[in-house]
Amino acid sequence: MAELVQMELSRIIITEISDQQVLYLSEVKGERVFPILIGLFEATRIDQRIKGDVPPRPMTHDLIKNLIHQLGAEPVDIIINSLHEHTYYAMIRLQKDEKIIEVDARPSDAISLAMHYDPPLPIFVEGDVLQEAS
Repeated sequence: MAELVQMELSRIIITEISDQQVLYLSEVKGERVFPILIGLFEATRIDQRIKGDVPPRPMTHDLIKNLIHQLGAEPVDIIINSLHEHTYYAMIRLQKDEKIIEVDARPSDAISLAMHYDPPLPIFVEGDVLQEAS
Protein backbone atom coordinates (compact mmCIF):
# COMPACT_ATOMS: atom_id res chain seq x y z
CA MET A 1 0.00 0.00 0.00
CA ALA A 2 1.17 3.51 -0.80
CA GLU A 3 2.08 6.10 1.82
CA LEU A 4 -0.96 7.08 3.88
CA VAL A 5 -1.35 10.67 5.05
CA GLN A 6 -3.62 11.19 8.04
CA MET A 7 -6.21 13.90 7.53
CA GLU A 8 -8.99 15.40 9.60
CA LEU A 9 -12.22 17.09 8.66
CA SER A 10 -11.54 20.78 8.93
CA ARG A 11 -14.47 22.49 7.22
CA ILE A 12 -17.67 22.00 5.25
CA ILE A 13 -19.06 24.67 2.97
CA ILE A 14 -22.77 24.26 2.36
CA THR A 15 -24.57 26.46 -0.13
CA GLU A 16 -28.13 25.80 -1.16
CA ILE A 17 -27.66 27.51 -4.55
CA SER A 18 -25.43 24.69 -5.79
CA ASP A 19 -25.73 20.93 -5.81
CA GLN A 20 -21.99 20.66 -5.13
CA GLN A 21 -20.82 21.25 -1.57
CA VAL A 22 -17.17 21.31 -0.50
CA LEU A 23 -15.70 19.27 2.32
CA TYR A 24 -12.11 20.10 3.35
CA LEU A 25 -9.72 17.63 4.93
CA SER A 26 -6.53 19.03 6.47
CA GLU A 27 -3.30 17.14 6.99
CA VAL A 28 -2.87 16.23 10.69
CA LYS A 29 0.92 16.61 10.63
CA GLY A 30 1.33 19.13 7.85
CA GLU A 31 -0.26 21.97 5.99
CA ARG A 32 -1.85 20.36 2.94
CA VAL A 33 -5.58 20.69 2.38
CA PHE A 34 -7.69 18.22 0.42
CA PRO A 35 -11.06 19.48 -0.94
CA ILE A 36 -13.78 17.06 -2.01
CA LEU A 37 -16.99 18.00 -3.80
CA ILE A 38 -19.99 16.21 -2.31
CA GLY A 39 -23.77 16.41 -2.55
CA LEU A 40 -26.03 18.58 -0.41
CA PHE A 41 -27.59 15.64 1.45
CA GLU A 42 -24.20 14.17 2.42
CA ALA A 43 -22.80 17.56 3.46
CA THR A 44 -25.87 18.32 5.56
CA ARG A 45 -25.75 14.94 7.32
CA ILE A 46 -22.04 15.30 8.13
CA ASP A 47 -22.60 18.83 9.41
CA GLN A 48 -25.56 17.74 11.56
CA ARG A 49 -23.56 14.84 13.03
CA ILE A 50 -20.66 17.12 13.93
CA LYS A 51 -23.09 19.49 15.65
CA GLY A 52 -24.53 16.58 17.67
CA ASP A 53 -27.91 16.62 15.94
CA VAL A 54 -29.01 12.99 16.22
CA PRO A 55 -32.23 12.06 14.41
CA PRO A 56 -34.90 10.13 16.35
CA ARG A 57 -34.69 7.19 13.92
CA PRO A 58 -31.58 5.74 12.27
CA MET A 59 -30.53 7.38 9.01
CA THR A 60 -28.44 5.54 6.41
CA HIS A 61 -25.06 5.97 8.13
CA ASP A 62 -26.56 5.08 11.52
CA LEU A 63 -27.86 1.92 9.88
CA ILE A 64 -24.42 1.10 8.47
CA LYS A 65 -22.83 1.66 11.90
CA ASN A 66 -25.43 -0.60 13.50
CA LEU A 67 -24.88 -3.31 10.87
CA ILE A 68 -21.12 -3.25 11.43
CA HIS A 69 -21.66 -3.62 15.17
CA GLN A 70 -24.32 -6.34 14.88
CA LEU A 71 -22.08 -8.36 12.54
CA GLY A 72 -19.31 -8.30 15.14
CA ALA A 73 -16.87 -6.12 13.23
CA GLU A 74 -15.00 -3.02 14.35
CA PRO A 75 -14.25 -0.10 12.03
CA VAL A 76 -10.54 0.60 11.67
CA ASP A 77 -10.26 3.64 9.41
CA ILE A 78 -11.22 5.35 6.18
CA ILE A 79 -8.83 5.58 3.22
CA ILE A 80 -9.32 7.74 0.14
CA ASN A 81 -7.28 5.60 -2.18
CA SER A 82 -7.69 6.64 -5.80
CA LEU A 83 -8.83 9.21 -8.32
CA HIS A 84 -10.31 8.15 -11.67
CA GLU A 85 -11.84 10.56 -14.20
CA HIS A 86 -12.29 13.33 -11.62
CA THR A 87 -13.93 10.98 -9.10
CA TYR A 88 -12.37 10.01 -5.76
CA TYR A 89 -12.71 6.48 -4.42
CA ALA A 90 -12.48 5.39 -0.81
CA MET A 91 -12.65 2.32 1.35
CA ILE A 92 -13.84 1.64 4.84
CA ARG A 93 -11.60 -0.84 6.60
CA LEU A 94 -13.23 -3.11 9.16
CA GLN A 95 -11.73 -5.73 11.43
CA LYS A 96 -13.57 -8.95 12.21
CA ASP A 97 -11.64 -11.37 14.35
CA GLU A 98 -8.13 -11.27 12.84
CA LYS A 99 -9.27 -10.35 9.33
CA ILE A 100 -9.25 -6.87 7.75
CA ILE A 101 -12.20 -6.33 5.40
CA GLU A 102 -12.05 -3.50 2.86
CA VAL A 103 -15.39 -2.08 1.73
CA ASP A 104 -15.58 0.17 -1.35
CA ALA A 105 -17.31 3.49 -0.61
CA ARG A 106 -17.81 7.01 -1.84
CA PRO A 107 -15.56 9.36 0.17
CA SER A 108 -18.59 11.33 1.38
CA ASP A 109 -20.23 8.18 2.76
CA ALA A 110 -16.99 6.96 4.33
CA ILE A 111 -16.36 10.33 5.99
CA SER A 112 -19.96 10.54 7.17
CA LEU A 113 -19.60 7.10 8.74
CA ALA A 114 -16.31 8.19 10.34
CA MET A 115 -18.13 11.11 11.99
CA HIS A 116 -20.64 8.71 13.57
CA TYR A 117 -17.98 7.47 15.99
CA ASP A 118 -16.61 9.20 19.06
CA PRO A 119 -13.82 9.89 18.48
CA PRO A 120 -14.23 9.95 14.70
CA LEU A 121 -12.54 7.14 12.77
CA PRO A 122 -9.10 8.03 11.41
CA ILE A 123 -9.19 9.33 7.84
CA PHE A 124 -6.27 8.78 5.48
CA VAL A 125 -5.53 9.83 1.92
CA GLU A 126 -2.98 7.92 -0.13
CA GLY A 127 0.03 10.14 -0.82
CA ASP A 128 -0.29 9.80 -4.62
CA VAL A 129 -3.92 10.92 -4.50
CA LEU A 130 -3.09 13.87 -2.27
CA GLN A 131 -0.25 14.84 -4.62
CA GLU A 132 -2.52 14.57 -7.66
CA ALA A 133 -5.15 16.79 -6.00
CA SER A 134 -2.72 19.63 -5.26
